[in-house]
Amino acid sequence: MKHMPNTAMVEREMKKGSTELLTLSLIEHQSRHGYEIRQLIESNSGGFLKLHVASLYPLLYRMEERGWIQGRWVEKAGQRRRRYYRITTQGREMLKHQRGIWEQFTAAVNQVLEVDHA
Repeated sequence: MKHMPNTAMVEREMKKGSTELLTLSLIEHQSRHGYEIRQLIESNSGGFLKLHVASLYPLLYRMEERGWIQGRWVEKAGQRRRRYYRITTQGREMLKHQRGIWEQFTAAVNQVLEVDHA
């Protein structure tokens, strides 16, 4: 029997490479807190994409250090304090760039997948 590659590792790397794009797109029109971003990615992907807190918050901090997003603490009565993130001008430029790369990448992959290899 042929050895199967570690598909979990491949999936993890593919997801990791798209997390910035997904995060920027979710805050493009509305500020959101980390837990909300995490929930939206999971629910909008039908549960296929799941972000662990241990990877989401370091990602948000890195994106903030790069100037792509800006966070601010918000306190609401009866709720715990949350950090809401909004996209910056530089983040919008990066989102546009990443969307273009994603579209080129998926189009190229689809071309290869659709080729008749007979």
